[in-house]
Amino acid sequence: MTSASPSASTTRVVTSLDHRIEAAVGCSIEQLWQHRERDLLDEAQTELADAHRDLVTAERAVAFHRLLLARLASGEFPVDQVLCARIDRTVGQLSQAVGERDVQQAKAQAALESVERAARTQRSGPVEELSAPDFAALLAIAQGAKLREHLLTQRLSVVTASGTRVAYHQFQRFETAGLVVRDDSHPLHAGQPVTLTEAGRSLLAAPRPPGPQPVPPVRRTGAWPAASAPRR
Repeated sequence: MTSASPSASTTRVVTSLDHRIEAAVGCSIEQLWQHRERDLLDEAQTELADAHRDLVTAERAVAFHRLLLARLASGEFPVDQVLCARIDRTVGQLSQAVGERDVQQAKAQAALESVERAARTQRSGPVEELSAPDFAALLAIAQGAKLREHLLTQRLSVVTASGTRVAYHQFQRFETAGLVVRDDSHPLHAGQPVTLTEAGRSLLAAPRPPGPQPVPPVRRTGAWPAASAPRR
């Protein structure tokens, strides 16, 4: 039932979960769908976007049959057995649509709760829960980074001074956790500078638990110059 992405021409119907979804993902429903179309979301957010799209489809069916029932009962048509049969049929279709809506709402609710749990973990997780890939990504960003939009694909990613790239969904997690901040006064196609916050710098400076440590990124030939080292 779930396709890769919602149709751009689809008129969105407001659902009871919209406010919570926007709070959980940190953007509007329209932006969430756009990010889904451009494959910018992580697995949990992708599941949420698809579940929300299916919920919207189900809500639209409920609205259609409810309006049809209201029209049939409005006095526009003569009251006869044909009208009664149409009303009975429409009531049955409305009941089915409500049942399907409830199923899709339960699925969207489960997907939303998964995203909300992940967001709470990212905001409150201790230092030792920061994975080695995340630590390495923050280390690369600390040496200078910009959030860019590809002119052809419109995909977003963070390009660091070393020439490595940080996936947009990983950057979103850092931004939500208050570890990085971007300067959105610059256009995306030119690159929005990304820097560590005090929390991000403190996280890098904190002692790491025993085990293999991430290797600092090696500057690639031709990479743009790094920004000055952040003050501790």
